[in-house]
Amino acid sequence: MDTENLVYRYLQKHLDSMPGGFPDVESGLDIKILKRFFTPEEAEIAVQLSMKPEPLQRVYRRVKHTGMSVEELQQMLDRMMCKGVILTVEEGYDETHYCSAEFAMGGIFNFQLNNLTKDLLTDYHQYSDERRTKEKPATGGGLPLRTIPVAQSISVPEKYHVSDYDSVRKLVENARGRISVANCICRLTSQILGEGCQKTDLIEACLMIGPDHARRHVDMGIGRYLTKEEAFELLDKAQKDGLVLQPENSRAPDTICICCGDCCVLLKMLNKHPRPVDLYVTNFYAEVDQELCLGCNICAGKCQLNAITVNGTARVNLDRCIGCGNCVALCPQGAMKLMKKEPEKVPPKDKDTVNMNTLARRIGGWNMFKVRMKMLLGMKV
Repeated sequence: MDTENLVYRYLQKHLDSMPGGFPDVESGLDIKILKRFFTPEEAEIAVQLSMKPEPLQRVYRRVKHTGMSVEELQQMLDRMMCKGVILTVEEGYDETHYCSAEFAMGGIFNFQLNNLTKDLLTDYHQYSDERRTKEKPATGGGLPLRTIPVAQSISVPEKYHVSDYDSVRKLVENARGRISVANCICRLTSQILGEGCQKTDLIEACLMIGPDHARRHVDMGIGRYLTKEEAFELLDKAQKDGLVLQPENSRAPDTICICCGDCCVLLKMLNKHPRPVDLYVTNFYAEVDQELCLGCNICAGKCQLNAITVNGTARVNLDRCIGCGNCVALCPQGAMKLMKKEPEKVPPKDKDTVNMNTLARRIGGWNMFKVRMKMLLGMKV
């Protein structure tokens, strides 16, 4: 392997050591895709970053042998952040910290909203198909997103207590800083590939409610800030269109995705499964009051998981219902109700916990112990 390709192979292995992974594939598309996003010089710097945020001086100790100054390193890292190939973190620190970005899972690929082309998407989809053959599918609790009810659907009796992490209104109200919105990469992909969306015309559909995540989308030029009132207006539009709210699977998510069954990669995967509810983290399900239902078919027409059939009156297939609440919000007769599952599934504390749990499932207990020890010692992981 020539020297340039060797740099990209080191980068591929580095990204594959992260929770979401980035395995090599026989076609070589892993290296081809990395070359689209990183120059050789950027690839050399990227492999020196850790998955844990670190201050500039600590990163510099690993690269000073190259003759690069601290100022030059900072300029390169800041350029790489604006390209969406690494992350900067400010929340909780006195100075900017730098770290590796996942390739997928809301990372490098998702930050390329302004750079999507048919060629790139074709390569990425082929790569994704190849890597799927090498990996175990995630099961309930292992998926990166969960679902929460749309706001209007949870006007339920007090006995059905709704936790803050299951209330979209609370998630927005409790946002720790400014909120931004970005285009949905899934719908943009459908547009570029000539497929389009039959469910909605909403393109700006990813709410960033984590302070660093909101800021970096604006800094990268792929998002804009909006007020909480504007965020609620966006959520109202999503509810009218029958879209599914999918925050990251934690109690303090950075992102709330607004998804449809036409375009969303995760919902399309779930739609192919005979029992989507087995794969998904959700605390609610829909139930029909047969005496009130007139069989108008509005609920079935809007259900993104095809969980409702109408034969005289509506029936809910509980193997497919993920408790999004859209049928409840849209039913003109009030015949649909959202019911609480027991026991309640409590999501992990935060994104760091999710990432560490994901990594532990991938690499096993002993290797995870070594990763945690390196983190304690301030070493690169």
